[in-house]
Amino acid sequence: MLTSDRVGPALPGHGPRPWTLDEANARLPELRETLPNLRAVVVRLRKIHSERHRLAEFWGREFEAPDHPDRPLRERLDGEERELSKSLEETLERLERDGIEVKDLDTGLVDFRSVRDGEPVYLCWQRGEESVAHYHSLSGGFRSRRPIPPPSPEGPEPGQLP
Repeated sequence: MLTSDRVGPALPGHGPRPWTLDEANARLPELRETLPNLRAVVVRLRKIHSERHRLAEFWGREFEAPDHPDRPLRERLDGEERELSKSLEETLERLERDGIEVKDLDTGLVDFRSVRDGEPVYLCWQRGEESVAHYHSLSGGFRSRRPIPPPSPEGPEPGQLP
């Protein structure tokens, strides 16, 4: 389970306190474990949906009948779907409350809310990258991301990107 002890003032209208680059990079080991698990849940949900669709097409209206021979299968699939959907939603909501937005589970694309030059931005990381090394504006996306510049000799202000 991903948890955080991050405290501090939030960005007005933008959720929890902004992430520093060090904090975002420190969170990557947990994300490297969590994202493939979430993706596996999504893959299983797709298979359940496909199986239910196949059964419904084959049986038509009969598939919903209380005495239908595939009713136990339908009920098992329905229950599994509810359980997996709840787990997926809870994990994604927990991440979002902490200022981490999962943009794409297939590619492992994640954004951390941060600040650069007094403006809210996203620190951008994708599965396979060694560390968080890019950022983009809140209105931009993956295509508009830029490398995070090296720190200046004076260093950034607390809570700011270099």
